[in-house]
Amino acid sequence: MDDYRSLTEEEIQTLERQGCTAEDWTAINVDEDFSPKYLREVDFSGEVNLGVFNKNITLEDGYIRHSGIRRAVLRNVTIGDNCIIENIGSYIYNYHIGEDCILMNVGRISTTGDATFGRGNTISVMNESGDGNIILFEGLTSNIADLMVQNISDKEFRAAIRKLIKDAIDDTTPEQGEIGYGVKIINTRDITNAIIMDNCEIIGASHISECTLYTYSNDTDSGIYIGNDVIIENSIAIANASILDGAKIDNCFIGESCHIGKGASAENSIFFANSYFDNGESCASFCGPFTVSHHKSTLLIGGKYSFFNAGSNTNFSNHAYKMGPIHWGVMERGGKTASGSHILWPATIGSYSMCMGKIQSHPVTVNLPFSYIFGLSDGTYIAPGRNITTVGTYRDVNKWAKRDMRVASGKKSIINFEWLNPITIQECIRGKQILETLKNEQGDLMASYFFCGCNIRNQSLVKGIKFYNTAIRLFLGKTLEEHPEGELPTTSIGSGEWHDLSGLLLPEEREQQLVDDIKDANIISYTDLIEELKDIHSHYEDYKWAWTYRTILNYYQLENLVKEDIEKIKQDYSEAKVEWLKAIKYDAEKEYQMGDVSNETLNDFLEQI
Repeated sequence: MDDYRSLTEEEIQTLERQGCTAEDWTAINVDEDFSPKYLREVDFSGEVNLGVFNKNITLEDGYIRHSGIRRAVLRNVTIGDNCIIENIGSYIYNYHIGEDCILMNVGRISTTGDATFGRGNTISVMNESGDGNIILFEGLTSNIADLMVQNISDKEFRAAIRKLIKDAIDDTTPEQGEIGYGVKIINTRDITNAIIMDNCEIIGASHISECTLYTYSNDTDSGIYIGNDVIIENSIAIANASILDGAKIDNCFIGESCHIGKGASAENSIFFANSYFDNGESCASFCGPFTVSHHKSTLLIGGKYSFFNAGSNTNFSNHAYKMGPIHWGVMERGGKTASGSHILWPATIGSYSMCMGKIQSHPVTVNLPFSYIFGLSDGTYIAPGRNITTVGTYRDVNKWAKRDMRVASGKKSIINFEWLNPITIQECIRGKQILETLKNEQGDLMASYFFCGCNIRNQSLVKGIKFYNTAIRLFLGKTLEEHPEGELPTTSIGSGEWHDLSGLLLPEEREQQLVDDIKDANIISYTDLIEELKDIHSHYEDYKWAWTYRTILNYYQLENLVKEDIEKIKQDYSEAKVEWLKAIKYDAEKEYQMGDVSNETLNDFLEQI
């Protein structure tokens, strides 16, 4: 709505009779079909542009009000068609407001000259005392955030990617605050320097400052919800996020379909893709996809997580040697902590591992995935591979894709949900080799073995070799089923090391090429970077087969795949699958025997597997 006209003398007189005033009536511009009928007690100053107010708006079921402006102070404001704006305690200043908005009982909405809307804000995650490794803006994804964190020490890369982001921000930063189409802001005290895009709802919030609430203009389901007593400062929230119940957010990124609520506090942290955080505290945390914490006494600090579930009273410590909060650690994909867990950073916990007790030995178990890790009074103990055959892992890996609540038009962070993949299997292969080496070097009769500052009991080591062997054969056989003739890979890319870029599984060589392309300006825009990540993900199956083919030859000590070898691998897969499912059923029945699971629940689960 760009075509406006001046008010007529008759309209000015009508407005004045209805209690309206203006610093300069000639600075008020209106739509051609404007009628002053539904404006009362409005004080205008600066340049104000008004749409039409010609329809009723449903506020709640059975409660309808006519659009209009009542009891408000407006300065340098543009208001779209058919809004309801009333009971503005202070003023609305320097804002563009879209059509069909409802702004009721609001203290102040204003934009100052130095507004950034939270975009370009640099924060430090993991290393709480770092110089800053993440730039907040609405285009941030878990994959790119991970790329930024991993390569923070590469000054050339850091400068190049920051330029890409700065260019993207500069191209889209408005001069005024913006409130998009269909926004509801009710019973809210203060909004300063905020971009609030289409279909957002802010009900009862206390303070929103230097923020962008970013939604998808073509998707009405992507609205963001901000609830009672919430305080958000210097932060970005993305489509379908919700921040509720007194949560306090400072210097954070709240990604697609993330939830922060029940008095939770978060600072200098980033949350992506379906993360859920209630009650606890987060500081300098990288919360990748499906990071979940529900409990009041839980503290996530200085860590990197994804597909993570924090038990009650989980605590991470980043003051290992009292020289400040400089230490950090990683819980690789699928990690869990039991109630009362305490992990002293630095540490790296391997994929799909469960941590229990107080772990103070700084373990690095990246090559012992699927482990149980116990912090006991006499040290840290590892049960390698135990989590491969548990009901919990089986349920987890099957639920995440079903619980992806991101809107179809979004899904900006790329997530590969495969739990057995080149990364976890390369870790299982190394884990098996580590355990076999310990056994060969220290003998069969050791009560326990010592590895990486941790103890592995004899029985746990023997079982760990078996668990890892099961996982390896499951993956190799399942992937071979997708290539039943054992044909040669169409590419050599992927046959080496792999990385998990916070949801995106990719060969190390593709990641390095991506870094080099950014540094060499072969990728010249942020959009190009996003497309390159999508291209890498689209070739996952080709890269996976290149890795699997090489791994089959190495694992089975073959020079090439012939029919007899394929049949042998398929037979190993079939036996491993039977053994794996039998172990999971046994684990389920063991839980049933504890008396907490009904017979019906047990049978329903057994029928699913």
